[in-house]
Amino acid sequence: MDERRARLPRLDYPPSLPILLKKDEIVAAVRKHPVVVVTGETGSGKTTQIPKMCLEAERGLAGMIGCTQPRRIAATTVARRIAEEMGEEVGHSVGYKIRFDDRTPRDAFLKIMTDGILLMEAQTDPLLRAYDTIIIDEAHERSLNIDFILGILKNILRRRRDLRVVITSATIDTEKFSRAFDNAPIIEVSGRVYPVLVRYDPLNRDLDEKGESNHIDAAVRAVEELTGQRKQGDILIFMPTERDIRETRELLSGRLREEAAILPLFSRLTRSEQERVFKPMNLRKIVIATNVAETSLTIPGIRYVIDTGLARISQYNPRSRTAGLPVRAISQSSADQRKGRCGRVENGICIRLFTKDDYLGRPLYTSPEILRSNLAGVILRMLALGLGDIDSFPFIDKPAPKSIRDGIDILLELGAIEREADELRRKSDPWRLTERGRIMARLPIDPRIARMILEANEEECLAEILIIAAALSSQDPRERPAEKEAQADQMHALFKDPASDFVSLLRIWQRCHDAGDSSKTQNRIRRFCREHFLSYRRIREWRDVHDQIRTILKEQKFLSAKSGSTPKEGADLYRAIHRSILSGYLGHIAVKKEKNLYTATQGRQAMIFPGSGLFNRAGNWIVAAEMVETSRLFARTVANIESAWLEELGGELCRRTYFAPHWEKSRGEVVASEQVTLFGLVIVPGRPVSYGRIDPVEASRIFIRSALVEGEVQPPLPFLLHNRTQIEKIAGMEEKVRRHDLLVGEEEMAQFYEKRLPGIFDIRTLKRLVRDRGGDAFLRMREEDLLIQLPDSEEMALFPETVSAGGWRLDCVYRFDPGKPADGITLKIPVQAAPSLPPAALDWAVPGLLREKIAALLRGLPKEFRKQLLPLTGTRDIILKEMPQEGSLLTALGRFLYNRFGVNIPADRWPHDDLEERLKLRFSVVDGKDRELAAGRDIAILERGFIDEEESRAFAKVRNTWEKSGLTTWDFGDLPETIPLTGEVIRQRVAYPALEANENGVSLRLFRSAPEALCAHRLGVKALFALRFREELRHLRKGLVPVGELKLWAAAFGGAKALENALCEKAMHDLLEADIRTAEAFASHAERVRPLLLPRGQEVLKTARPLLKNLYDVTELFRTLEIANRDSRPFLTFLAGLREELAALLPADFLIRYDEGRLIHISRYLRALALRAERGAVHLEKALVRAAEIRELSDRRRVIGEGLPSYASGEKRKAIEELGWMIEEYKVSLFAQELKTPFPISRKRLDARMEEIERML
Repeated sequence: MDERRARLPRLDYPPSLPILLKKDEIVAAVRKHPVVVVTGETGSGKTTQIPKMCLEAERGLAGMIGCTQPRRIAATTVARRIAEEMGEEVGHSVGYKIRFDDRTPRDAFLKIMTDGILLMEAQTDPLLRAYDTIIIDEAHERSLNIDFILGILKNILRRRRDLRVVITSATIDTEKFSRAFDNAPIIEVSGRVYPVLVRYDPLNRDLDEKGESNHIDAAVRAVEELTGQRKQGDILIFMPTERDIRETRELLSGRLREEAAILPLFSRLTRSEQERVFKPMNLRKIVIATNVAETSLTIPGIRYVIDTGLARISQYNPRSRTAGLPVRAISQSSADQRKGRCGRVENGICIRLFTKDDYLGRPLYTSPEILRSNLAGVILRMLALGLGDIDSFPFIDKPAPKSIRDGIDILLELGAIEREADELRRKSDPWRLTERGRIMARLPIDPRIARMILEANEEECLAEILIIAAALSSQDPRERPAEKEAQADQMHALFKDPASDFVSLLRIWQRCHDAGDSSKTQNRIRRFCREHFLSYRRIREWRDVHDQIRTILKEQKFLSAKSGSTPKEGADLYRAIHRSILSGYLGHIAVKKEKNLYTATQGRQAMIFPGSGLFNRAGNWIVAAEMVETSRLFARTVANIESAWLEELGGELCRRTYFAPHWEKSRGEVVASEQVTLFGLVIVPGRPVSYGRIDPVEASRIFIRSALVEGEVQPPLPFLLHNRTQIEKIAGMEEKVRRHDLLVGEEEMAQFYEKRLPGIFDIRTLKRLVRDRGGDAFLRMREEDLLIQLPDSEEMALFPETVSAGGWRLDCVYRFDPGKPADGITLKIPVQAAPSLPPAALDWAVPGLLREKIAALLRGLPKEFRKQLLPLTGTRDIILKEMPQEGSLLTALGRFLYNRFGVNIPADRWPHDDLEERLKLRFSVVDGKDRELAAGRDIAILERGFIDEEESRAFAKVRNTWEKSGLTTWDFGDLPETIPLTGEVIRQRVAYPALEANENGVSLRLFRSAPEALCAHRLGVKALFALRFREELRHLRKGLVPVGELKLWAAAFGGAKALENALCEKAMHDLLEADIRTAEAFASHAERVRPLLLPRGQEVLKTARPLLKNLYDVTELFRTLEIANRDSRPFLTFLAGLREELAALLPADFLIRYDEGRLIHISRYLRALALRAERGAVHLEKALVRAAEIRELSDRRRVIGEGLPSYASGEKRKAIEELGWMIEEYKVSLFAQELKTPFPISRKRLDARMEEIERML
């Protein structure tokens, strides 16, 4: 100490400063009190004289006197001023230290530094033992660093009684500082030397309403007024933004021209431009500054101040996490600070561009930064210094809980802190640094950037991220001079990357590096910066920050973590870089809404800053280094990212919601859709995930019900197959008896499994359990596990599983599903069986259906019949017991009821169509693969020509082999009756070969049905014989040409040629139509019939002669009677009816259609028709009455025939045909009794037969 005392510098005090009046008091207070608060208005000399007074009070001997300044420019300027007053250069007794520039010798007495430097030193020197005195200058600014230092000093003072603290402040709430330090003494110092006149010159409200930059116009007018009236004195103008400074400078330059030096002053200016404002000039200086000129900086010669009353004031919203710099009205204290910039050399004038009432209505002080800041960095450093919980830290103004919470949330987001374990947690410090957080706390950069660097080490892109991190910790090196904006934009475009502004920064770095990196090439770098509108000073600062970060990382042995790895390139490098950036800026992600507008976290709407390289071209997802709110929220320094990166980097910050849990058969487990969000943005809209680990209880419940109870397991497990068989067996019983009270419900089945499978929710663990249990017997259900009650065995026997019909076994399918198409009983009919099944036999197929069906038919009868059968239940039982099961059900019922009860019920009166659908058998025609081709309850469905796909392929294949055309003789071998169709699923299917006559001769074809083939084959054989017997047939036809009276009779048949053709066709039909299958049989038949052709022709002619004569006689009689009675319209009508009956009796093919026995009867019918005509001419009225009876009978027959349902039996169809000939015989008995009938016939017999037919089905 003696050595230092001997070296104390000379202390001279400028006599004009007001603070000298309080020098002795200040010196004494410093010697006596640990904390002294010195307050005084701007210009009193506090900043430069108090450090010297501390030396006079014998401070600075046990350690340095440290003096903090809020800004770097102030620290260097104050250090030079004090050194100058001591008669020294900086670097001897007085030094300064700002970021990356330390000019403080070891033996210095005074160290002027920024408050940030002192905070850094507190990390390695928690008690600040390098100092015996700390001066906190401009404490009224209440920056975050100042408040933090004051809190640290309060804690240090408890452990260092030797330490002295001097707090200097403008006259702003100094009592608060005093109270914070145990009522420390306050020494007030008078302010300026010369009085300052304050003039209020408010803005023009009309211009304000028009939205013009009126504070700029008002400032220019005020300058013009001052320069016009006062020729001496420099002017200081306070503007809120750099843009306002540029516009004001442009306006003044154009108006004042060479009358003044117009100088800007703001923090982003180059050092040389900043220093110009302090240098003396021959011209009047007009300095246009932001609020950096409010305190500390004393610009010589300022006599006039023009104050817009505005400034950009940083503001952080912890809810939106937005750092904003809005232009706001300054506080009264800030306005007073600005006023204090003049009146230093002579009387000053302060022109305020707002009203006095406005001034008085403003808050007294600017809110301390700690109350409007992001506290993440502060909390991180506090934890690193072991200063305890932020809630208990002795801040002058305690931060709002929401701000603290926001800072903690950011650190949690970055993974820098974690909660203390319960057993270790201290009430004063519930948080602790993670390993990542300890490293981050040592990095003198924003916590987000620190986190980014740590991630880059893992991603193996540390070199690139160090460059980007240094850039984001420094000022943007790109300059955009107002007069050269277009040129600057053009040069800056060379660096722009279309996908990432961060890559643009890398390009700037690389281009500068390429320009030269040694001291010998600094001129080249300067030239490069000038040409590309880059700030050389900021480029150097960027490099200094980069080097400093590298140094810190080396000290932490961090750079060697991934040594030896292969450098990444291209897309891999881009991915690594931006994943690293994301790790620090997860809260700054955004998803595209439209064009440049994005939805950011917490529901905010942000726009990409227009200066970004991604403006108008950004992708769907972006990350931004800054979210800054000015006129709106802007995302600055942005890059395209992949949303897939977010989930991994977000980690526990991601919020996961699960919906629609369900059993996924293909995966063998219960899955749910997982939606992942990060800070309110959906990064994964929905993906399937295993639900068992999320909600084991619910997953087990779903697994048991969906997989096991519903049997949705593939491939099915053995015990499930067993249980399904048991369930289907009992369910089949229910379907048969149409009840749902036999099988237990799904809930009971689920309980069965739940008791045996607790906590099982996937197939893998189920199989393991079965293996551990030695088998699945414990999971196999018994019948008693599934039955509520046993069904009646006799009742079940009435509903067989299969039935026999037409030689086929048909499966029965039972469904109890009212209202649905398949409700009731379905017979599955193979497609090949459909044509051959006897419909009547199917009525009796299922005994269990008969009881209910017969009861329903009886109930549905018209009352006239139903009342004759009461009681219906008794009648039903008699029917079931006694009725023969022959023919169709309705035919059998009608016959039985008529014979047993004498009740005649026509078939069409049975309510068959009105029966419930379930009481009608349902027919399902299926192919060889059991695929349903058609289904319905109309038995006519069996008559369709079903062709399944497999059969069609096989049929086509066989046709290609067998079919031939243009045949003239039998030279194609023998024809089998059937040809088997071969195929994978074809069962009992064949094709039927046959000859077919056509326009082109004779062909060999394959048919699908035997009747169709037989019919075609007989005609085809006849056609082939005709080709063989051309000459014989010519002679046959010649012998059948009508001559003589036969030619006369032919006129009634349509002419001689028509008769010739009919006679010839009849002879050929009788001899040549045959089912011949071999060439031998064909030749043998040909030899046998060849000599018979001509004789058979004569036999046919002999058979036809009497018919032709009778036909001719009747026709002539009709013509004669028509002429004789041409005036009698009733008779002519009667005769027309007879002609219709004649035409019906003898169609053109009558010789082929009717056999010889029938032809004999037709001859008699013709004679009867002639007698009827003759007698009608005599007794017309009698004839008409009998004709009406005949019409009645004929109409009744026609109605029966036309009303036949599709399911009508062949028996009924044949009976209707025979009924027609009975009516013909009745005509004979009625009109020509003398011709006799072959059997007794009467009206009563006809009515009885008709009733019997009507009862048929």
